[in-house]
Amino acid sequence: MRLAVIDPLPMYRQGVVSVLSAAGHVVETPDDLLAWLRRGHDGLVLLTLDTSTSWDALGRLRAATNEYPVIAMLAEESAAAGAKAVRAGARSVLPRGTSAAVLTRTVEATAGGQAVLPAEVVAALLSGVASTDRGESMLTAEQRVWLRYLADGMTVARLAEQVGYSERAMFRLLQTLYRRLGARTRIQAIVRAQEQGWLVQDVTDPGLT
Repeated sequence: MRLAVIDPLPMYRQGVVSVLSAAGHVVETPDDLLAWLRRGHDGLVLLTLDTSTSWDALGRLRAATNEYPVIAMLAEESAAAGAKAVRAGARSVLPRGTSAAVLTRTVEATAGGQAVLPAEVVAALLSGVASTDRGESMLTAEQRVWLRYLADGMTVARLAEQVGYSERAMFRLLQTLYRRLGARTRIQAIVRAQEQGWLVQDVTDPGLT
């Protein structure tokens, strides 16, 4: 079985390659995944989902071909993220920090046509996942705008200037927002917001001038 491992951390990739190579698989870490897929033969993709770019890559992969099963490796254990990955085309879902034994068994099961999912992801899929509306009630329209601007690359200093806060006050407000989302960092908060669909422009949202 040919495997492609896509992850931003070289040491992590090396560890996965070592584990799966020892199990008898041919493992590669292609820079261009679609070019790797075009080479043909049976294969399987292990794709770490940790940023909006990696989620986009999953979408492009499924749009390009349905022949290659994907194991989504979640940087954060989240039932909502796991359910979203399955809906986006992943066959199996694993936390990125899983053990070598579980990783090997999951690869073999997925290659054999099975789907391997954490119990909480299955429950989320069956229940339709937590309601987005309920989650959105946690945030004001203005806070969702802040997240969209941060996702677009705006600095905290620039955001503070836009909305009329000092940079220090803006930083405190964002830290409170991150905690409300169950995130520790800006990236985690943006990923969480994207998972919930909160980065989609709403015509009722207030603009920033």
